Amino acid sequence: MAVAEKQESVLDTFKPYEPAPGEEYMNEQQLAHFRHILLSWKKELMEEVDRTVRHLQEDVNNYADPADRATQEEGFNLELRTRDRERKLLKKINETIDSIDEDDYGFCEACGVEIGIRRLEARPTATLCVDCKTLSELKEKQLGG
Repeated sequence: MAVAEKQESVLDTFKPYEPAPGEEYMNEQQLAHFRHILLSWKKELMEEVDRTVRHLQEDVNNYADPADRATQEEGFNLELRTRDRERKLLKKINETIDSIDEDDYGFCEACGVEIGIRRLEARPTATLCVDCKTLSELKEKQLGG
């Protein structure tokens, strides 16, 4: 079985946004920047889904050896779990694009402060500022989550 090469993601190759001095937060240019990142990421994930479907259809072999069959099935299961995580991510991406359309992007859902351009570039689907996310994780840890 050939090892797939890791392709560069849109999140690895985009050009960081450089705001002008005094530029308003989440103006049209910034929203367009993040919409482009999210749509490119979504396209990338959808292409990966198509590759998986083709792979599962084309690479099905009936191995006589049970160990070979088990190895193939485990590979398919891993690929399907990865696609399931990506399906959930696609849902988040769509919700984030909706928040851009509703002019509600870039602000913390918990406290309302600016999330920040660099944090959003690192995690475009972020809905909490660093402080609220940290607090949320601490609470989760304390509750044994």
